[in-house]
Amino acid sequence: MTPEQQSGSMASAFFALLRRDLLLAFRRRTEMLFPIVFLLVVVSLFPLGIGPSPALLARIAPGVIWIAALLATVISLDGLFRSDFEDGTLEQFVLSGHPLTLISLAKILAHWLVAGLPLVLMSPLLAVWMNLPIESLGVMVLTLALGTPILSLIGSIGVGLTISLKRGGQLLSLLVFPLYVPILIIATAAVMAASDGLPYTAFLGLLVAGLITSVTLAPFAAAAALKISLS
Repeated sequence: MTPEQQSGSMASAFFALLRRDLLLAFRRRTEMLFPIVFLLVVVSLFPLGIGPSPALLARIAPGVIWIAALLATVISLDGLFRSDFEDGTLEQFVLSGHPLTLISLAKILAHWLVAGLPLVLMSPLLAVWMNLPIESLGVMVLTLALGTPILSLIGSIGVGLTISLKRGGQLLSLLVFPLYVPILIIATAAVMAASDGLPYTAFLGLLVAGLITSVTLAPFAAAAALKISLS
């Protein structure tokens, strides 16, 4: 097989797997909607719990929305590889001869499209609900658009390591939460800086750098973790 044919075969396999995972996700609408419902419930409860003060809500809005998005992502992570692992589909993917890194990247992208992108699209409504200033609304959406893919990429490594464990979901949270903390701090700092009229591009630059690093390294690390679990 020529390099061009091999490249075309890998691209076809990537998009076929991406399409398969998206179709499966839409057939399981309850599981797909759960992170969105969780995000709405968590953010909606804060004004009821701490009071409707506009100034207070505006100040805590970045942290509340980001924490809720982080928790919603963690809730959905366990299904990233587990169903394919349990029914043997993941082993068939490996036996197909396609790189496990490519398979991991396709499944990570499908996970973000199903669990991460809806959170980004819902964020303007949540920001208005939390009285976030209009001038920082765009920064809030941008931080989520840059940060949520990082959450999926980093989380895929933890899922790969815990997929063969019976109670892997509990261990998964312990593994990924420390890695998520820097993203949470940088993203909320960017939104708060925009709210205060301070420069925030440096924080966005850190998120871009984190996204590039995660896209470059996380699929390889997730593939290595899956190989350990499958062995």
